Amino acid sequence: MEGCIGMAEERESLEALVGRLLRECGRTIACAESCTGGLLTSRLTDVAGSSAYVMGAIVSYTNEVKRALVGVRAATLEAVGAVSEETAREMAEGIRRAIPADIGVGITGIAGPGGATTEKPVGLVYIAVAAEHMTHAVRHVFSGSRAEVKHQSTEAALAMVRDLLLDVPH
Repeated sequence: MEGCIGMAEERESLEALVGRLLRECGRTIACAESCTGGLLTSRLTDVAGSSAYVMGAIVSYTNEVKRALVGVRAATLEAVGAVSEETAREMAEGIRRAIPADIGVGITGIAGPGGATTEKPVGLVYIAVAAEHMTHAVRHVFSGSRAEVKHQSTEAALAMVRDLLLDVPH
């Protein structure tokens, strides 16, 4: 996906910037969210006119929903678990198919305060952004309360979409 030209207006929120870039580029977006519980989609749709580019979302909080509605392979969930780079990638790619869109975002992680293991601490979040010929995934370990982890996750996801639209190399 070629980047779109766009500059941030002073004090423009990240979701407003992403929305403006999506509009200017003529691109659409769909989200598959787990640990963020729909917060990314909520932020995107807080922007007036977002119906022009937000196609829809699925809060795939359970493995069954990840498999049945988003298209995450059972083998992936069994091999590496729901909180993994592979699952985030399959969520981002799968949501592009389930809800046809130019860009798919997948977010999976452990917002806390419970649910952590030694290998997968509270705050571990994988975010993937998929476009036609690429999928980029990033591992994060955020800190703070459950709400703070969710907010930081959506900030990182919006920044990844912004970078994709501006064609920022990774």
